Order: sequence, then structure tokens, then C-alpha cells
Amino acid sequence: MPVSPEFRDYLLEMLEPLGAIVARRMFSGVGLFRHGVMFAYLVDDTAYLKTDADSRRAFEAAGSGPFVYSRAGRRRGLPGYWRLPDEVLEDADSLVEWVAGAIEVAFDADAAKPPGKRRRAGSA
Repeated sequence: MPVSPEFRDYLLEMLEPLGAIVARRMFSGVGLFRHGVMFAYLVDDTAYLKTDADSRRAFEAAGSGPFVYSRAGRRRGLPGYWRLPDEVLEDADSLVEWVAGAIEVAFDADAAKPPGKRRRAGSA
């Protein structure tokens, strides 16, 4: 099921305090990008945020899990992207806080790449 325009627009509006965020169609969903770096994946009107070992603890504590799907009878997924807890989606301040953390994680992961593989604008 694709991402509804209402869900995408709701998130983009709620995340305006974080600055310019770009939504791009990807596969069967939508990627959210800041400075060219993807920090969230939207699919089936569900948001999955970029995580690392430290931030993942909050997702686990909230009962969340990683993005998984089935293809050709096999389970696959993006273990670095975890489902945003429903209660966070309903609280503007919490949503901005969790997404700001995901952006930081995505920027850190991008900075760790060799210079030719970096996506973030202005990364050297």
C-alpha cells in the first residue's frame, strides 16, 4: 500500500521546525531527506526512522521493531530503520525530538563514509 498524501503532508508539516525536508518517492514508499541524507522511510502510512545502537534502545523500549517486508517468500528488511511509535506521532514535540535524533544518526552515518560516498551537502 502506498503512502497517502495526507500522511506524508502531516509529517512534513509537523517537521517544519527542523528546516527544509524533502520527500522523494522510493520503491513502494517515500524517503525523507535533509541535506541530501535520508533519515526516514515512509511505507503503508507508517514512519521508520534511521537508528544506531544507542538510539535503537528507545525504539525497543517503546515496543517498536525494524522495517521488514516479504519478497519472493523471504523476509527482508532495513535493520537500520525502526518504526516510529504511534504515541510519538500524536505528540508534536516528541515527534520533532525523535526525528531530530534520526537526522543526527543519519548525518553521523554519512560522515563515516569515505568522502566520495557522502551525500550530505557541504560534507568534506
